[in-house]
Amino acid sequence: MIAQWAIESAWGAKPVGHANYFGIKKADRHTKCCTVTTREIVNGKSVVENLEFADYDSLEDSCKDYLWLITSGEPYHAVWERYLSDHDLQALVTAVAHVYATDPAYASLVTVISRQENVVQACAIATRALSSLTGV
Repeated sequence: MIAQWAIESAWGAKPVGHANYFGIKKADRHTKCCTVTTREIVNGKSVVENLEFADYDSLEDSCKDYLWLITSGEPYHAVWERYLSDHDLQALVTAVAHVYATDPAYASLVTVISRQENVVQACAIATRALSSLTGV
């Protein structure tokens, strides 16, 4: 999650539209959106397109929608279910990234960022904090 947030929003500095920190494109579930000129890879070629992206009221709403998308949305739900049984985080990251973005290098970039020491430390701190709150 942190790695995709970092890529899609330049480490939180430049969300797409209003508070879209994950570059989530507009879907039927979204009530607010904006049109953004973006670069996509189509048939192996870089093209510029005007696409609709979701807008959110806050970072929290953006995070909630991203979590819903990855855990319940198509086509990610099956990959999430597999992760719940095998706990293979790298397989989850790779599978999500290959669908999430059109750039063929996206999965590699997500992996590199997710392995950076500051990201690993942030995840460890968040896991400890969650554990202390939930007792799990």
